[in-house]
Amino acid sequence: MCGIMGIINKKGNAIKKVIEGLEKLEYRGYDSCGIAFLTANKIETIKTKGRVKDLKELIDTDTKSNIAIGHTRWATHGVASTINAHPHTVGDITIVHNGIIENYKELSENIDTKLLSETDTEILCAYINKLYNENHDMLKTLAKLKTDIKGSYALAIINEDEPDTLYGVRKNIPLILAKNDNEYFLVSDMTAALKYTNKFYLLENDEIVKISDKEYIYDSDLNLLKKELLTFEGTSNDVMLKGYPHFMLKEIHEEPMVINNILSYYLTDGKFNENMPEFKKYKNIYFVGCGSASYTADIAKKVFENYANIKCEVFLASEFRYQKHFYDKDTLVVFISQSGETADTLEALRITKSDGIDTLAIVNVVGSSIAREAGKVLYIKAGTEIAVATTKAFTAQYLLLTLIALKMAGINDLSKFYKINEALETVFAIDFQKYAEKIYTKKDAFFIGRGIDYGLCEEGSLKLKEISYINSSAFASGELKHGTISLIEKDTPVMGIITDENLALKTISNIKEVHARGAYSLFITSLDIDGDFYDDKIKVPHINNYIDPILIVASLQLLAYNVALLKGEDIDKPRNLAKSVTVE
Repeated sequence: MCGIMGIINKKGNAIKKVIEGLEKLEYRGYDSCGIAFLTANKIETIKTKGRVKDLKELIDTDTKSNIAIGHTRWATHGVASTINAHPHTVGDITIVHNGIIENYKELSENIDTKLLSETDTEILCAYINKLYNENHDMLKTLAKLKTDIKGSYALAIINEDEPDTLYGVRKNIPLILAKNDNEYFLVSDMTAALKYTNKFYLLENDEIVKISDKEYIYDSDLNLLKKELLTFEGTSNDVMLKGYPHFMLKEIHEEPMVINNILSYYLTDGKFNENMPEFKKYKNIYFVGCGSASYTADIAKKVFENYANIKCEVFLASEFRYQKHFYDKDTLVVFISQSGETADTLEALRITKSDGIDTLAIVNVVGSSIAREAGKVLYIKAGTEIAVATTKAFTAQYLLLTLIALKMAGINDLSKFYKINEALETVFAIDFQKYAEKIYTKKDAFFIGRGIDYGLCEEGSLKLKEISYINSSAFASGELKHGTISLIEKDTPVMGIITDENLALKTISNIKEVHARGAYSLFITSLDIDGDFYDDKIKVPHINNYIDPILIVASLQLLAYNVALLKGEDIDKPRNLAKSVTVE
């Protein structure tokens, strides 16, 4: 959530580059933004409620400055407003902040500054300024945050007393120091800096960075550290539309490439290679995730149970932390997160590790917190995903989990996976707009299915509500008549999904029930089923029971996309949502 972009160079174009970086971070979700920069050794701050384009209208980006920090804010403490937007300045200190300060009330009692905003960030800024006035040493001031501050933070900081220096510090929130030969970048993630460099240092908890003539990285005891300069695998092409009208559509069409990435990394000549570890020792699997990641697990759970004959349970990460767990040494707990920084999932991982249970991370971002802290990590190889609503990462998560299940099941003939991409091209050729035209004006929609298809319904429903704002719900179709069918009105869209031939007749009967009550019934299937129980049908190719869900998911993604397109919504940046949820 939120985005940080800070830069220091000697070219005088820091303002322009910070604005460019903030534009690259828009996908993370935000409701206000701002920038602070040094001119004539004075800090000037400009901020606004709204988008980065609104901020650009308030700034002359050609103004010369060698140091600037910028921020896109997703409101937590205080409403979305210009006053509450970052940066915040108190005394000599100006900061931008990702995270939440839990003891902000206690801190506020130890400062005598008149506050202008409702934010915990301004209180933190005032507290940093107070410490600095006491010791006149920024490094000692920032080191003290480790003991004084409860909560999470990534900070980029300018001190008017040190007009040639940029500071950064982090705790439980990502912060990256990127560099090239001429400049340094403090960023939330590498997408903000990729236009200029793919070299970076990954900052750990409580590490402090000071950048002036060069970079100096310290631990919380102010010992100077030597860190490895890493190379980011992505390129600036990953954050370009390349002719597509939206990143979401581009990323759906990148799914064949992602599937190739996974298959080529974990398989050789259709067989598992050394990149896929053994999991034979485990008798139970726990899956932990949030949102789409939990729905991936709901679908994959059926594959593990049906093919590997292993007991599985799925937990929402936000609930996992407060539940009693009955796992043991025979249990593997799998944590699923696209960003690898999801706060609830990360905390659940730490609890599991403290209990001495084996952990596996399924993530996209190399070097992310969940990837570093899990016992084992497998990467989904999806590349940078910009649209807030996940598409290619969801598909990649499910594919990788399915491969793990088949590995545990001892199934080695994986040749059918190489048929997915040809089948996806058939899906991409479907005219989804004609179905979307029957849906986009409606206030409510329902998805129904059984077994693995119910998990597909959950994800399809989430996609539709995320980007079109239609009040959409998913139900195990057998439960529909236990109350929910009372909501069915004439032309209410109901999407019925069938990929499992063993459950087909049961789901067909449920589709008939809503069809008889005047619903617009859209039947989505990989099977050869016809009849008079639906209004429209989307037919995708059939490969087998554990591959067909990939084709259904792509259909649901494109259906949601076309509904939102007809409604004229901001598809890549839906309201109130953030790509990387780094607060609890």
